[in-house]
Amino acid sequence: MLSYHQMKKAKKAKTKSHEKTKARSATKNLKQDFPYQKPALRSEAFARALTDAKSCVNDPDRLHALFEEAAGKAASISKEPFKENWAYLQTMLRLVRAYHRGEYNQVSNDSLPWIIAALNYLVDPFDLIPDKTPFLGFLDDATVVEFVTAKTRQALDDFMTWETTPSFGERVRAPD
Repeated sequence: MLSYHQMKKAKKAKTKSHEKTKARSATKNLKQDFPYQKPALRSEAFARALTDAKSCVNDPDRLHALFEEAAGKAASISKEPFKENWAYLQTMLRLVRAYHRGEYNQVSNDSLPWIIAALNYLVDPFDLIPDKTPFLGFLDDATVVEFVTAKTRQALDDFMTWETTPSFGERVRAPD
């Protein structure tokens, strides 16, 4: 049988353990609630990319120029820092091209500026980590693409569905 002091000590240990678990849980929730904690997302370069994106949405010439520059940059860089988000970066490029051409307008006014901001950040050579920095230059770009992918995943998935679903009479060739 445990003495009074042993029971009190065991209760304290259990409470401390519970408090530590609660603190870890709160920290984890905090990180989920505030995704801007990553330095690239708090940088002036990202703020600039987002501001430029909002003005670029309705400017066809700037949107086309951004697409061309971002597509060229994506073709010349390593996929490695982007990992599983590389396919979504490619989807962002195709979506912006289709939107610019007037082929696709089903993207929300909430999602489009974020997608354009990711491309703006990608083409900015003087973002948080300059792109010419060996091995590290595109890690911040990959972080931004990952964040924007998470924020706009539904819009990107909807676009990919639209892209692969033939529309009657538009993208389907009649059989010969």
